[in-house]
Amino acid sequence: MVLVIAFFYMLDWITGHNKYEKVPSVTGQNIEAARLALQSKGFAVEVTDSVYDNTVGALSVVKQSPESETMVKAGRTIYLSINRALAPQVNMPNLVGFSNRSAEMYLTSLGLKLGNTYYRPDIARNAVLEQRFHDEIIKEGTKIPLGSMIDLVLGSGTGGDEISVPNLIGLTVSQAKSQLASLGLTMGSIIPVDAINDTASAFITRQAPMPFTEPSAGQRLMNKIATGQLIDIYISSNAPSIDTTTNTTH
Repeated sequence: MVLVIAFFYMLDWITGHNKYEKVPSVTGQNIEAARLALQSKGFAVEVTDSVYDNTVGALSVVKQSPESETMVKAGRTIYLSINRALAPQVNMPNLVGFSNRSAEMYLTSLGLKLGNTYYRPDIARNAVLEQRFHDEIIKEGTKIPLGSMIDLVLGSGTGGDEISVPNLIGLTVSQAKSQLASLGLTMGSIIPVDAINDTASAFITRQAPMPFTEPSAGQRLMNKIATGQLIDIYISSNAPSIDTTTNTTH
């Protein structure tokens, strides 16, 4: 009888039948670090599913079950959900003709985001005329990463009045985009003339069309452009020297 009792005590000790451990928090950790932390406490680990969140590191734990601080039996399996290493792809919809608000809601429903909005002369006020991704028109059905920013060209509700071509020389790309948007103009091609690390902070050294022409020495005539037209820019990592002469004729 004594041997039987001793056997069951020994069995409890071997199997850890009454041993409990507190589950450590591994949320936010890389999956390999989380696995090691849990296994060092005697837990088994199983990855059950994956999600995508661009605010969280790739392959990091976004959820664990049981939750941290829970007391569970030693050797229990801890189930983990991890963040995907790559964003899943979604098909770009056709937003042309949608209102600005409807287009934004549609983008959100697909896991995409509204980026910049630009205006072009058109009687359909705030209707989508173009959809752009990385400064290029994007066609319906093109696969893009979840969370991508989509820029929209909208109708201004007005006709194509002409204005003076703005002088963008010396501005950064980011500054120029803001100025053009306020004038109802759109940035066209962005052409680097040297190595560029950050396009948004690169400097504009030339543009087409230029702000003026010189029919004769010392005389400058301001060029005109219809609102909604494109201005191509040439960019450099170095700021250009600015010509401060302003002998212009409107």
